[in-house]
Amino acid sequence: EVHLVESGGGLVQPGGSLRLSCAASGFTFSSYAMNWVRQAPGKGLEWVSGISMRGSSTTYADSVKGRFTISRDNAKNTLYLQMNSLKPEDTAVYYCASDPKGVTRGQGTQVTVSS
Repeated sequence: EVHLVESGGGLVQPGGSLRLSCAASGFTFSSYAMNWVRQAPGKGLEWVSGISMRGSSTTYADSVKGRFTISRDNAKNTLYLQMNSLKPEDTAVYYCASDPKGVTRGQGTQVTVSS
């Protein structure tokens, strides 16, 4: 059974940084491309970023390109999202997911960007 546990969220001021982590278990992590998706208050799920199985290829939504960096450590079965230059519109619950639509995702971690 796929088990994904996100951590690292919190309250940060605009322009600040956070690093999210996602611990994966119950499946062969290194055999799956992984994704981060988010859900802002009152909105649907939004794909944020994806990374290939070995981490050699990454993709980003236009809204976060140049500010966020996705990475993974297959030896630790962990996915990361480094978020810099955070904006209030980045406020959302962030989920790691084994598919781009977020059908299989963890419980999420809250990120709030506010002064």
